[in-house]
Amino acid sequence: MPEIWLSYGSADVVLDIRAENLETNITAGGGSMEGADIDERLGQLGPIEELAVLNDSPAVREVISRIFTACTARSGPPPRVLAAGGAAGGIGSALPEGAKAEAFDGLPGGSGRVFLAEMGLDGLFGYETVSTRLLRMSGPAGMLAAYSRRQGNLPAPGQVVPPMDEAKKHVDGLETRCIEVAAGPGGIYGMETGHPSKTASLSGAFESAAIRESARTKSMIISTGWGAAGGTLSGALGSLWSCMPAVAPGGLAVLLAESRQGTGSEAVQRHIEGRLGVDSLRNPPEYVSGMEDLLFLTESRGSFQMCLVSALPEFYAKALGMVPINGAGPALEYILNTQGPRQKVTVVSDGARVLLR
Repeated sequence: MPEIWLSYGSADVVLDIRAENLETNITAGGGSMEGADIDERLGQLGPIEELAVLNDSPAVREVISRIFTACTARSGPPPRVLAAGGAAGGIGSALPEGAKAEAFDGLPGGSGRVFLAEMGLDGLFGYETVSTRLLRMSGPAGMLAAYSRRQGNLPAPGQVVPPMDEAKKHVDGLETRCIEVAAGPGGIYGMETGHPSKTASLSGAFESAAIRESARTKSMIISTGWGAAGGTLSGALGSLWSCMPAVAPGGLAVLLAESRQGTGSEAVQRHIEGRLGVDSLRNPPEYVSGMEDLLFLTESRGSFQMCLVSALPEFYAKALGMVPINGAGPALEYILNTQGPRQKVTVVSDGARVLLR
């Protein structure tokens, strides 16, 4: 019986699945850059006074480590490290002794500040880049403009879409620099440095590594992958959007998203609490954080059944039209009980870094 280890928050869980029930196990691609090449790219930025970290992942931590090592080698001071949102704790624990990560508000901060993030997929913007992260931090006005320019009401990960133009427009006037990395199981395979409006070109390399051709399946179990936004439901939903093209109509997809940090979405939270309906999602008068995830859930759930394995209360999943399931093993049992004991299951172990087509 094959054992497949899947990321679930900060831990891994094992999925014991019979060989006759396993269709395939899909992982992200991409090779790895030589360490010397990474150091050379980072050296092109020159001294970094402040390093503003926008997300936590193994690739991001490797970049931070290399920056600190370079500072030590030249006997220069290390940068002040700032971290966005819930990333401060994880980033701080990975820093050298004596260093700390402070929370920050996302403001540009001048030419001495360099932003750092790992590229990902995004249902609204196509790709999650430094530009899109900064636009989300800027407030509801800019996000309403981006949300209003979406093409349709379904997620569009990995596509070139108008909302990205709003993100580029937002950063065009900022005097700042950034480090954008693309990574997979083998480590960092792509990196761009410079102005955020230019580093988004890394999406070409990301797409080449992320795309996986997959026949449509009736059953799928999706893990976000280690360090890939599984801390919140909103972050994990991106993996569902990236994989849903391979779920057959009337099929079933199980998302493993521990979500210890909650929903991560003001719109989703309001909806669960009965303070935000779905009627105004298509043309809202104002943007509420995470509104696109609520829209995508509402528009997609008639196509296939969505199940959720998480630490969130069961009524959260039910309020979103999802079936709550208590663990990876029970999720497999649910599939075999509802779709038959011989059902083939596609497992995606790195959902945040793959794009199924």
